[in-house]
Amino acid sequence: MTTFALWALPLATLICLWVAWSDLARMKIPNKAVIALLVVFAAVGAVTLPFDVYAWRYAHFAVILVIGFLMTITGLIGAGDAKFAAAMAPFVALSGITTVLAIFSVTTILAFILHRVARVSGARKLAPNWESWERMRDFPMGLPLSLTLVFYLVRVAFF
Repeated sequence: MTTFALWALPLATLICLWVAWSDLARMKIPNKAVIALLVVFAAVGAVTLPFDVYAWRYAHFAVILVIGFLMTITGLIGAGDAKFAAAMAPFVALSGITTVLAIFSVTTILAFILHRVARVSGARKLAPNWESWERMRDFPMGLPLSLTLVFYLVRVAFF
């Protein structure tokens, strides 16, 4: 799993930066980013994971996609968030679910606090046209989702 994480980390990080930036700026996660992340898993996983592990990780994608779809139709999360979370799922080992949930909890709380503080501070001037500043009830979940994947891969690769 360490080899997979080492190979996936640089590519996934670039995609996660794209997702976080896009969600902060436009409150949208591009479908191209979701597909790119799935392509990274498909390519890196195929050469670094045992075939049975690689194949089962697609079940992670399917389960999270269904859960995300249900959460989207009930208005709990946005469709982009659901699709991105599903694309992230194959990167996570079944044994890593608790770790991912812990990382996601911390990154969500910290990202929310920092975003809200930046909104009312001078930091907002650095990106004055971000749509996320204007949405009072919405929050760009692409930021904590992206941070979660990157921190998880760093943990698997180096710790």
